[in-house]
Amino acid sequence: MSHPPTANLILDYYDRLPEVVAARVHDPSPVTDPVAFSPGFRFPELDDGLREFFSVATACWWQLGEHDSHRLQLLDLTRAPGTRTTKTLASLLIVARAVEFIRQTGEPVLIFTPTSANKGTALRDAVQRAIRCGLVTPDQLRIAIVAPASCLPKLRGGLSTGDAALDPRRHPIFLYDGESPEGVKALAREFADRYAGKIGAHLWFSLELRNYLVADAARAFFEHDVAPTVGAAPRWHAHAVSSAFGLLGYNLGRDVLEERGMAEAAQRPGFLLVQHLDTPDMVLSLRRGGFDRSLLPTYRYGGGLYRQEADPHFPAATFDPDEVLDPTFYSHAPATSPAMNELIARYGGDGVVVSLYECLQRYPQIRELLAATDRPVPADPRRLREFSLVMALTGVLNAVQRRLVPDGTDLVVHASGSYTVDDYPPLAAADTVPVRSVADIAKVLLGTS
Repeated sequence: MSHPPTANLILDYYDRLPEVVAARVHDPSPVTDPVAFSPGFRFPELDDGLREFFSVATACWWQLGEHDSHRLQLLDLTRAPGTRTTKTLASLLIVARAVEFIRQTGEPVLIFTPTSANKGTALRDAVQRAIRCGLVTPDQLRIAIVAPASCLPKLRGGLSTGDAALDPRRHPIFLYDGESPEGVKALAREFADRYAGKIGAHLWFSLELRNYLVADAARAFFEHDVAPTVGAAPRWHAHAVSSAFGLLGYNLGRDVLEERGMAEAAQRPGFLLVQHLDTPDMVLSLRRGGFDRSLLPTYRYGGGLYRQEADPHFPAATFDPDEVLDPTFYSHAPATSPAMNELIARYGGDGVVVSLYECLQRYPQIRELLAATDRPVPADPRRLREFSLVMALTGVLNAVQRRLVPDGTDLVVHASGSYTVDDYPPLAAADTVPVRSVADIAKVLLGTS
């Protein structure tokens, strides 16, 4: 297979960023209210340092061949070696906005976010890159993340060495072992509300949808350049999702293209949501009209597996109806669900939930599909630490087999994350801080007793 079309999704479309921002942001100026702080949506002028900083924001468009009547394509967003996830794109732009604010004001910024792992890793990587590239000093920009303790195996070590050290005392990783992993969001929000303005830097609580939409809009620009929908077969975009930020960002990019007259709404692709059994909320909302787990089909145990045949949108077989396939996907009742439901109603699409059992069944087939790309999966699936790509491909193959996808529809699979134990060193326990309360976080960030 020849090498696929490749682009840098930030540098190649940098001149379009103001237009994308304008589509969703009324005023790009900074917000200096401590509780609602934002550095604004302005980006630095490109120079050699910025180009080096953004150099890892690459993507590839692979052809995976035919499957039944469907042509499979792969949008590979896992190419940044420090993360192997699409969170790199948004994180680089988030940090670039902080850099521009710091340059204009001279005032320091502390980026603070809850994360299930990937977002936090990407932001830490971006902060380190900014320091290494000389865009800011270690005293001007810091990063603190709050992650569920269950996600520790997904967090990367190795970011506290080298010339641009991320000292864990100044860039802490807080691990929360409360009852629900998603509790990190409420804990982080409470700290930001209570202590913003008291830590000697602007506290930027960066968990906001627009921070991610702007970067992900470039997916649509890249598609338009290398595989335009004009005159093509009907198309669906498939994505393993928790809140579907990536697809909503892609949709924003389509809005911009259509406003420019470069694409037509009648040819906008549909969307296939892929989820797992622990948080199937978006598929439940789409297919059953609500988030309650009582809306799941009834599973009955027999022959070592739980099975159901009532609804093809949910796993036919699973080791456990409550299994956590990947803790990355931890959002319950996401506020983005109504927007995705509306897009699917307008442009077509569906949703499907997959199980670990189904991923393992499909794994040899998935290995074969990816073998000709430069991002293959390991022979032993136990070495995977990020299942997003395997989930998405399993969902696509199941949906095709179950006739959930109209015949002749092409499928673009977003490779939003894929990494193994060999891709990064483990995070040392000594580089984390266990927390259960806001006071625990304050002890570190404010030095309180």
